[in-house]
Amino acid sequence: MNFFRGVMGGQAAGPQPSGAETIQKLCDRVASSTLLEDRRDAVRALKSLSKKYRMEVGTQAMDHLINILQTDRSDSEILGYALDTLYNIICNDEEEEQDAVTPLPVSGKHKNVSVPDENAQKQADDLGTQFTEKFIQDPEHVTLLLTLLEEFDFHVRWPGVKLLTALLKNQGAQVQGIVLVSPMGVSRLMDLLADSREVIRNDGLLLLQQLTKGNAAIQKIVAFENAFERLLDIITEEGSSDGGIVVEDCLLLLLNLLKNNSSNQNFFKEGSFIQRMKPWFEVGDDNSGWSAQKVTNLHLMLQLVRVMVSPVNSPGATASCQKSMYQCGLLQQLCTILMATGVPADILTETINTVSEVIRGSQVNQDYFASVNAPSNPPRPAIVVLLMSMVNERQPFVLRCAVLYCFQCFLYKNQKGQGEIVATLLPSTIDANSISAGQLLCGGLFSADSLSNWCAAVALAHALQDNLTQKEQLLRVQLATSLGKPPVSLLQQCTNILSQGDKIVRRGSKVQTRVGLLMLLCTWISNCPIAVTHFLHNQENVPFLTAQISENLGEDERLVQGLCALLLGICIYYNDNSLENYTKEKLKQLIEKRIGKENFVEKLGFITKHELYSRAAQKPQPVFPSPEQMLFDHEFTKLVKELEGVITKAVHKSSEEEKKEEEVKKTLEQHDNIVTQYKELIREQDAQIQELKEQVASMSSQNEQTQATITQQLAQIQQHKDQYNILKLKLGKENQSQSNSQGDGSQVNGLQTEELTQLKEEMEELRKQHTLLQTLLGDKDALINTLRSEVAQTAGSSAGGSENAELLKELEALRSQVQSQSAEINQLKTERQELLRSSETGSSDVASTTDSSLDTAKMAELESRLTALTAETERLKGETKSLSESRADLEQQLASATSTAAILQTEKAKLQTEVQESKKEQDDLLMLLADQDQKIHSLKQRLKDLGETVEDEDDLDARDQTDDDDEEEEDEDED
Repeated sequence: MNFFRGVMGGQAAGPQPSGAETIQKLCDRVASSTLLEDRRDAVRALKSLSKKYRMEVGTQAMDHLINILQTDRSDSEILGYALDTLYNIICNDEEEEQDAVTPLPVSGKHKNVSVPDENAQKQADDLGTQFTEKFIQDPEHVTLLLTLLEEFDFHVRWPGVKLLTALLKNQGAQVQGIVLVSPMGVSRLMDLLADSREVIRNDGLLLLQQLTKGNAAIQKIVAFENAFERLLDIITEEGSSDGGIVVEDCLLLLLNLLKNNSSNQNFFKEGSFIQRMKPWFEVGDDNSGWSAQKVTNLHLMLQLVRVMVSPVNSPGATASCQKSMYQCGLLQQLCTILMATGVPADILTETINTVSEVIRGSQVNQDYFASVNAPSNPPRPAIVVLLMSMVNERQPFVLRCAVLYCFQCFLYKNQKGQGEIVATLLPSTIDANSISAGQLLCGGLFSADSLSNWCAAVALAHALQDNLTQKEQLLRVQLATSLGKPPVSLLQQCTNILSQGDKIVRRGSKVQTRVGLLMLLCTWISNCPIAVTHFLHNQENVPFLTAQISENLGEDERLVQGLCALLLGICIYYNDNSLENYTKEKLKQLIEKRIGKENFVEKLGFITKHELYSRAAQKPQPVFPSPEQMLFDHEFTKLVKELEGVITKAVHKSSEEEKKEEEVKKTLEQHDNIVTQYKELIREQDAQIQELKEQVASMSSQNEQTQATITQQLAQIQQHKDQYNILKLKLGKENQSQSNSQGDGSQVNGLQTEELTQLKEEMEELRKQHTLLQTLLGDKDALINTLRSEVAQTAGSSAGGSENAELLKELEALRSQVQSQSAEINQLKTERQELLRSSETGSSDVASTTDSSLDTAKMAELESRLTALTAETERLKGETKSLSESRADLEQQLASATSTAAILQTEKAKLQTEVQESKKEQDDLLMLLADQDQKIHSLKQRLKDLGETVEDEDDLDARDQTDDDDEEEEDEDED
C-alpha cells in the first residue's frame, strides 16, 4: 500500500519515479494482481493519471483496461474506473487544462472551449483519433461497450455513454458501422431515453445525435424504435420552446432523423406528429424578454418545419405535408407569429422563410396567406406589410431576403396570385387611398437604393413567370414620371433607366440595379412576341444593347454585357417579324456587323461563367453573404439554361436555314395539330369504348340473370311436363280399368279394331244370355202359376193325401229352384248394368265399328286429339310465359314465406319448449301426487296400527251411498 500512497500523492522517502514508470508499475499490478481490491486501486490510480499523462496511459494501459471490462464484469466500481480512464484518453475536449476548463452542464452537453495553442489542440485531436482507432480495431470492443450500457448502475452506464459518444466523435463512420451490425445495438441505445436519471438521458441524446449523423440506415432504425414519440414527449415535458438545453438536444436529434430522409419524413407525417408541432408556436401576447435559449429552441423548431416542406423533397411528399400543416392549423399559427409584435428579428426572419416554404406551390395555402391581414388600423394584407419591409433600406438584409423569398413562394405556380399582383398596377384597379403591392414594387423598382431596385425587379419578374396573359397585361401599365409630361409605359421606363437621362443613368450605373432590370426585361419578353414587338418599337433599345455588348468593359460590367446579349437574343428568337426594321434576319445581320457572332456568343456565355450563377442555381431561397453578391435569381438561372443554347443556334442560322426551320415548324405544328386531333379522337373513342365496356358488363350481368331465369323456368316446365305425364298415366290406368270388361281396354290414343270386335262379340253374347234368362224366367213364372192353379183346384177335391204331399214337396222344390234362379237373374242383371256403364263411354265407337268407315273415324279422332294436344301445348307455353312473368312475385312470396316460416319455426320451437316444460311440470305434479298418496297411505296405516279409527275413501263412498239409499226409502214411505 506504500506504493499506492506514493502514487496518490503521499510523501515517500527517496527519489520519486517518473510518470511513465509509475504507469508501467500500475499496469503490471492490474495485469498480475489476483485480489480484486488491488486491481481496483490500480485502475483508480490510472484514472487519476490519465489526464496528465494521456499519451502514456493510452499507450500502456488500454489493453489492460479493456481486459478489465471483459473479466471483472461483476464489480461495477472497477468497471466505472476503467470506463472513465478510457474516456479521458480518447476524448479530445481539453477539460484537463486549467486554462481551458469549463464546468460540465447537467445535460452533459459540451460547449466549445477556447484553446490558446491551436497546435496543441490539433495534437490532442490526433491523439484521440489514434486511440479511437486502436480501440475499435477489434469490433468486439464496441460490442462489449454496448453490452455494458445495459447495466443499470450509474457508475457504469454514464461513463459508458460518454465513452461511446467520444468514439463516435472521433471515428463516426466506423463506429456507426459496428453498431449497425451489432445485434440489438441501436435498441440498447434507444433505451437510454427511457432512463429516469436525467444526466444519462440527456447524454444519451448527445450520443444519438452523433450516432445518426449522415447514416440513413441508422436514422431509419432509430425512427422505427419510436424515437419521434419519445423525443416529442421529452420536449413537452421540458416546456417546449420555453425549455432548456435538453429541448435543443431533442430538436437537433429530430433534425438529424428527418433531414434528407424521405422515409423518416413520411413516417413522421403518417404518424400524425406534424399536428403535435402546433403547440410549439403558441406564443403569448407578451413577447418581451425572450431568452437566448428560447430563441435557439424556436429557431430549431422552425427549421424542423422547413425540413418537412423543403423544395428539395419530392413534390408529392412536400404537398402532403403542406396540406397537413394547413389542416392542423400550423400555418395559421406561423402567420400569427409573422404578424405579432416584439418577436426577435432572427425568429421573425426564420418564420418568414418557414411560411414561404409551407405555401410554396400549394394553392390552398397560398390563398390562405393572401387573406391574412396585419393587425393594423386600417388592416392591411400581410403581403403588403412584408413588401414594405423589403423595399425599406433600413430593414436588416436577411429580413429583406426572407420577404423576397416569401413573395416568390407565394407566386410560385400561382397564376391567380400573379393576376392579383399585376391587377394592382393596372389603371382600372388603382386605389389612391391605399397602398397596394404593385405600388410598392414600382416604388422599389425606381428608388435610389440598388438593393430595393433588384428585389422589386425580381419580385415583379416572378409575377410574370410562365404567365403569358400577365406579360401582356403588364404592357398596359402607365407611369407618370413628372408633371406636365405624358405617362410612359412600365416597359419604356425600365429601358429608359438603362439607356437615357443623366439622373437616371446615374441611378442605373450600379451593376445590381442594371442586372435586376435586365433580368426583369428578359423574363418579361421571353415567350411573348407582343412584348418583343413593344420592346423593339422603341428605336433606342437595339442600339443601346449593341453598344453595351460591343464595348470592352471591366470585370464588373461583363455580367451586364452577357444579360444584354441574352435580351437581344430573346428579341431574335421570339420575333414574329411584325416590325420591318427589326426582323430576325436584320437583327442577325446587325449582330454580325456590329458585334460579330463569335463575340456575341462569348458575351452571352459570361452569364453562366459568373461565380454567383452556380450558387443561385442550387436552391430557390436567396441566401447571400452580403448585399453586393445579390445578383442572380434562382428562376432566372433556369431561364438562362433554357435559352442559351437556342439563342446561340438562332444567331448562327442562315436565312435559308431559318426558312427551312420555319417550314419544319409549320409542318410540325400541322403534325402536332393532327396528332392533337387524333389524340382527341382517341380520347373520345376511349370514352366510347369505356362506355361500351360498361354496357357490355351490364348486359353480361343481365344475360347471366336471364340465363338463370330461363334455367329456372325450364326446370319448372320440365316439372309441369312430369306432372302432365303422371296425370296421363293415371288417366290411362283408369280407362284401362273401365274397359277391362270389354277386353284389354282401349288406351287414350284410341281403340284398336280387334279389341272393338271382341268387345262387340262379348256384348252380343251377354245379350243372348240375358234373353235366355228372361225366357227361362218367363217359363218358370208360367210353371209356377200353373202349379198354383193346380194346387187350388186340388185343394177342394178329396184326392188322397199322399198325392197332396208329393205335390207339396214338388212345389217347395220348385220354389227353391225359382228363388235360386231369381238370385242368379239378379246377379246377371247387376253384371249387365256394370257392363252397360263401362261401355257407355265407348258406345259411339262400338256402334261406329259396325260401319264400313271405321278407319276414317279413327283418323278423324286422332286428328282431333292431335289438335287438342297442340292446343294443350300452346296453353302450356302460355302458362310458362305467365310463370316467367310471375317469377318476381313468386320470389317475393317465397322470401316472405321463408321469413314467415322462420318466424313460425321459431314460434313452434317456443311452443314445443313450453309443451315440454308443461309435460315436465305435469309429470312432476303426478310424481308429487303419487308421493302424497303414498305418504297418506303410510300415515293411515300407522294410525291403524296405533289403534285409531281411520276411514278409507272406499268406506266414505260406501257410507255416502248408504245415506243416499236411506233418504230414498224415507221419501217412499212418506209417499
